Amino acid sequence: MLIKDKKIAIVGGGPGGLTLARLLQLKGANVQVFERDADKYARQQGATLDLHDESGLKAVERAELIEQFKQNYRPGAETLRVVNEEGALFLDEHAQPKDIGFGNEYFRPEIDRGPLRDIFIDSLQPGTILWDHQFISMESKNGGWLLTFKNEKSVYADIVIAADGANSKIRPYISNSRPVYSGIMMVEGNIYHAEKNAPALHALVKGGKVFALGKDKSIILSAKGDGCLSFCTGCWEQEGWINECGIDFNNRASVFVWFKQRFADWSMLWHELFATDEIYFVPRPMYHYPPGQHWEALSNVTMLGDAAHRMPPYAGEGVNMAMLDALELSECFTNGKYPDLKTAIANFEKQMCQRAGEITTITLNQMQALHSPGAIKHLLNIFQGM
Repeated sequence: MLIKDKKIAIVGGGPGGLTLARLLQLKGANVQVFERDADKYARQQGATLDLHDESGLKAVERAELIEQFKQNYRPGAETLRVVNEEGALFLDEHAQPKDIGFGNEYFRPEIDRGPLRDIFIDSLQPGTILWDHQFISMESKNGGWLLTFKNEKSVYADIVIAADGANSKIRPYISNSRPVYSGIMMVEGNIYHAEKNAPALHALVKGGKVFALGKDKSIILSAKGDGCLSFCTGCWEQEGWINECGIDFNNRASVFVWFKQRFADWSMLWHELFATDEIYFVPRPMYHYPPGQHWEALSNVTMLGDAAHRMPPYAGEGVNMAMLDALELSECFTNGKYPDLKTAIANFEKQMCQRAGEITTITLNQMQALHSPGAIKHLLNIFQGM
């Protein structure tokens, strides 16, 4: 096995990094995960995730964690409503429930990020994750890498895997290509105790999801298992908007002033998003890497997930691609098909870039359609085709 007696450092403890750690440990590999969070409770986890049969769920099955997944996913949370800017209903999957389940290619079960993360954390050998290890830099040493962290600790690894997300600090060691701004700016929010703090929208979501589309803008709502309601707005803005808009995203009133102006042609129904101080906001400009990206493979470092192919979330593929990356990389390391690590990594990166490029193109087309005239018709055509 190519990775026998190799020390493998996975930088980043998100779904992609944890999936890879689990899969490699099942093969007997020496793996350490370095995560910047102080512990697994340190950070609020974002919106729910829908896993796909051919990617995310496939990785869960190969990780021998499907039973744990079934115990923690949220039946019905994938049920969708599509409305326009006035809240008028165009599609209601609650009215016509789908009779599909595990094993069906169209079944996309939802799970909150926290429980998914916990499933993988609990599956790893004790001590696998080193918390409070924020990556700063690394330098070549003895055929491997010496990694340095913000806590002033240094660790040697024979192989480094960048699973550190869209703003990866390891990616520049592999590729010098830059992300491209898509034109869409999202503002993500999370309302705590939504049944109390946003009762009308809580009732509209009905434990599932809502896609609200109109006037070249979007609002996507998702119910979470802890009673929160996560949402994200989407609209066309210039790349430097965050620095130029003057909004204090730590101040609800400041964000609300912007929303009432930018979404002035939407119903006041959506003002309930700002009815409580039990909320947080994060602005997220939507970047992506060029669909045809490539780079020269190295023998001791590679990347997966958003670090390799960040993209807007409008096709629901981000976490699924990261988990499939982990599965494919683990197989390239352990299937005995390749003569050396550089060849194994090169083959992994080739198939990853090809697959991610295709998904990026689909995602950008979807994003454009959802923020254009005819957005609802476009989305309904997709669901009718399914």
